[in-house]
Amino acid sequence: MFTNIITDTTTSISAGGTVLAIIVALILGLVIAGIYALEGNASKYMLVSLATLPAIVGVVILVVNGNLGVGIAVMGAFSLVRFRSIPGKSLDICFLFFAMAVGLVSGMGYVVFAALITVIIGAVLLIGSKLDIGVEKSENKSLKITIPEDLDYSNCFDDIFAKYTKSAKLVKVKTANMGMLYELNYTISLKNNDLEKKMIDEIRVRNGNLTVACERIFSVETI
Repeated sequence: MFTNIITDTTTSISAGGTVLAIIVALILGLVIAGIYALEGNASKYMLVSLATLPAIVGVVILVVNGNLGVGIAVMGAFSLVRFRSIPGKSLDICFLFFAMAVGLVSGMGYVVFAALITVIIGAVLLIGSKLDIGVEKSENKSLKITIPEDLDYSNCFDDIFAKYTKSAKLVKVKTANMGMLYELNYTISLKNNDLEKKMIDEIRVRNGNLTVACERIFSVETI
């Protein structure tokens, strides 16, 4: 079933098989890019990388096919994956490895096997990315309020929090601007997200229109 289309019985490289392997690698790269696009929040550069990576890796493997250098080529191909300067999701790294694995198999001439693993692993990645397993259900937000030093922050905003939040907890206090200001960090859960602006406006009246920042809390994804 998984026959090699590149080499014949004399282990010589077939030109037709080589071209077919590259074409299949490009097609499978486009399929992988399409699966990644369905996952959501896909960048143009990531899609182009996934579409072309199988063919690039396939060419590297084809060049050294049948030589001892194939092992070095494999190591070199997989060393291309490194952490980028822009933080990425672990799923992005997984898709890059996926694309290179397909390119490796295609470059070795096993195009049917490459197509099979593209379908199976692609389906698993797509389904896994759509599931809510391990997703934080909390609607907690981080609220940062700057106040002047002469304002007692102990119970200053309790009435506002009682009006707009289900819960509010002061988690951090620090001084700023050489002690002339305080920065308060709260973890809050809003009763109604549509009233967030009204809450911030009331806080601005209370803190003298100093900086107020409210943002969603994101968990750090590790690999």
